[in-house]
Amino acid sequence: LAVEDPDVVLAPREAEVTVMFCDLQGFSRESERSADDLLSLLDRVSTALGVMTRHIRSAGGVVGDFQGDAAMGFWGWPFAAPDAVEKTCRAALAIRAELEASRGFRAGIGIATGNAVAGKLGTAEQVKVTVFGPVVNLASRLESMTRRLSATILLDETTADRIRREVPREVARVRRLAKVRPFGLDTPLLVSELLPPELSYPQLSEEHLACYESALDAFLTGDWSRAFELLHAIPAADRAKDFLTLQITRYNRTPPPGFDGVVGLESK
Repeated sequence: LAVEDPDVVLAPREAEVTVMFCDLQGFSRESERSADDLLSLLDRVSTALGVMTRHIRSAGGVVGDFQGDAAMGFWGWPFAAPDAVEKTCRAALAIRAELEASRGFRAGIGIATGNAVAGKLGTAEQVKVTVFGPVVNLASRLESMTRRLSATILLDETTADRIRREVPREVARVRRLAKVRPFGLDTPLLVSELLPPELSYPQLSEEHLACYESALDAFLTGDWSRAFELLHAIPAADRAKDFLTLQITRYNRTPPPGFDGVVGLESK
């Protein structure tokens, strides 16, 4: 922007981007409790949004939008970023840690990678620098799934694969959580969870993650008794394991007829 024509630099164009949606959880309950002091609630929410935007920007991302108590950031524009996925991981884990430690809010974060149109988008009356495309909707969907799957940070398959290849486990870890069919969509989605490294999150060891992934493999192939046994070897504090456990107990440990490994989600 400093050395080139802004209209050229900001013109919409296709780029591979990694998109992150970050939403505050428990905001509705906080709104009810703070109905008589909305300015105080606004101040707390603004502080939490500031945490999100600060970590997005410090990791080299672009703040693309605000939606109430949520923020969206993306990496890979205006310059291609070979390390976009690692930068997104670092930002997401930093947001999670700071909000949980001191802000009184928990975050739900969804991350997806793919092609999109980025740049100055809008109408003649109002424009903003943001990103547009299916990958944005996917990141938003993943964020909304964090409540159902009881996980803080969810990833699409493309992002999860790149993290396994490109990001050291001393920075971030990934585990496959479930294969789901999002509400209103036909295509199944393999969803993974982003976790801090073992040193800073010893509650889930490498052995625990391996045990969970073995349980998922057994679940996908219909060996639900084995999956149930493995899931119970994981610490009870790991709430994300409850999603598969509930699916298994719902059907008395026996896959329903025609089970293909996919769990249909009944709402967004």
